[in-house]
Amino acid sequence: MALRPISSLACGIALVLGFILAPLVFPNLYFRVAMGNLIPLLIGTVTLVLAVRNTLDSRGNTRLFWGLMTAGLAMWWFNQAGWAWFEVVLRQPVPDPFYGDIILFLHGVPFMAAVAIRPQRADRREGVLSDALNVVILLVWWVVVYAFAVFPDEYLVRNASAYSLRWDILYLLEALIVIAVSGWSYLTSSGTWRTLYRNILLASIVYAISSETINAAIARGTYVSGGMYDVPFLISLLGFFWVALTGRRALREMQSTSSDTPAAHAPFAPLLAKVALLSLPLMGFWALFMGAGPAYLRQVRFTVAMGGFAVLAFFVFLKQHLLDRKLVQLLRQSRNSYDNLQRLQGRVVQQAKLASLGELVAMAASELEYPLSTILGSSESLAASGNLSREQLSIAQKIGQQARRTRDLVNDLLSFAQQTPGDKTPLELKPLLQRAVQMEGFKLENREISLTVKSGDALPRVLGNSNQLLQAFLQVVENAVDALQDAGGGRLMVSLRHEGNEVVIEFADTGPGLRDPQRVFDPFYTTKPVGKGTGLGLSATYGVVQDHKGQITCYNRPEGGAAFEIRLPALRAGMPVAEAARA
Repeated sequence: MALRPISSLACGIALVLGFILAPLVFPNLYFRVAMGNLIPLLIGTVTLVLAVRNTLDSRGNTRLFWGLMTAGLAMWWFNQAGWAWFEVVLRQPVPDPFYGDIILFLHGVPFMAAVAIRPQRADRREGVLSDALNVVILLVWWVVVYAFAVFPDEYLVRNASAYSLRWDILYLLEALIVIAVSGWSYLTSSGTWRTLYRNILLASIVYAISSETINAAIARGTYVSGGMYDVPFLISLLGFFWVALTGRRALREMQSTSSDTPAAHAPFAPLLAKVALLSLPLMGFWALFMGAGPAYLRQVRFTVAMGGFAVLAFFVFLKQHLLDRKLVQLLRQSRNSYDNLQRLQGRVVQQAKLASLGELVAMAASELEYPLSTILGSSESLAASGNLSREQLSIAQKIGQQARRTRDLVNDLLSFAQQTPGDKTPLELKPLLQRAVQMEGFKLENREISLTVKSGDALPRVLGNSNQLLQAFLQVVENAVDALQDAGGGRLMVSLRHEGNEVVIEFADTGPGLRDPQRVFDPFYTTKPVGKGTGLGLSATYGVVQDHKGQITCYNRPEGGAAFEIRLPALRAGMPVAEAARA
């Protein structure tokens, strides 16, 4: 593995030496010009192919990074191909002005944006759209700057000295920004990305030096393709080839480390976009009131600046709109997460109460069962004997009545403490609910109370134990009926519906509502009179619903009355019962 960098470096050095020595061996001018155009074009082609492959084989913000690098390299290649077309194929000087200068001027913008977004610090959840809009804003700004400062003197009035000077200054500024952003990214990164930014930084420095040297030589009229001025340019091309090659070798590592490092510094791309937007009104003001030259040129520059400002404002508005939508979505997710967390905490607390209380209740009920049986048997024997006076018989009957009541309480305690998962089969819930309502309806003496069941069509089945669910439904209905009887009448509406992957059963009554909804499922909590309720029915119902992997909640309705909601997982069509039980 250690031979690869050495051999690549040796090939690069050999290519540069061959580029320097070849004109000495073949002094023909056309050969030198052809070599000065075709060798950089060949290196640019290979580099572009590597960058395209890196783009296709990556994802997320890493793909955006390599896509921008590919765009910059493609624009660079297009300019080099234009030079080769004129000087090698047509054998004539490159025209001035040259259309490729516009492409060459803009090719540094994708490099700048690629390094500025720093994909290793980007959050995958935010996606690439926000960074892509920042890139578009930067590109539009540089287009506006070119149209503002260079284009009028290049194509409208043909002032070669003015536009060449401005082109060189702006191109140098662009190169310095790329160097600054690359250097900062190098200093604030680590691992593979740090190495990549270092390579980009070195290649950008060499290219900035070579481009300024070539531009100065062109201004003096001493530049010839394939001469010594092209040596630093060739080295910078090899530097970007090395960037694409090392990125190719470490692509998997780059992708795996992307988004793993928290963003410790503000990203450059949004900052550059803000500066770009704020600078355009200043440019328009300068063109209109402080600029030199003919009035129509000042009008053109002012129009360009304001038009660019309008375009950038649109993209900023679009970006803000997308960020607002993302913020609303995150707020909604946070609220849902908070509600789920509260519900989960409540379930954990309730299960802990049931578990600890179940052990205590089981032990106490077991200890009470035998004495109660003895007391009840003795009281019944005394009441059956004919040797007791009327007063003694009444006492014996009262003892038996209270013993039976205590035994029922003990049975409730045992049934609460010994909740065990029963066999579960696919069930239709509507018949169970109708049966529970009918069983409770037969006991009603108050004709002012109405019980109804409604449901949607084609409801999925659930995996459950029919006896346990029936007892749970009966308990909820019984509590609602008791509340309605205390209120002198009313209505209980039981509805059944399908929501997502759940079947929802809602019990809504028009009674007085719940006094303390948070404590309804607590063991031994009851609002019924002494002797009428133990406070264990809804706790046992809670345990049954939990055993069926469902949820039960209660609340007071805004229009009055109480509502209990039970959610049970729906059984997917075609799913085996064993698999559904494990899910």
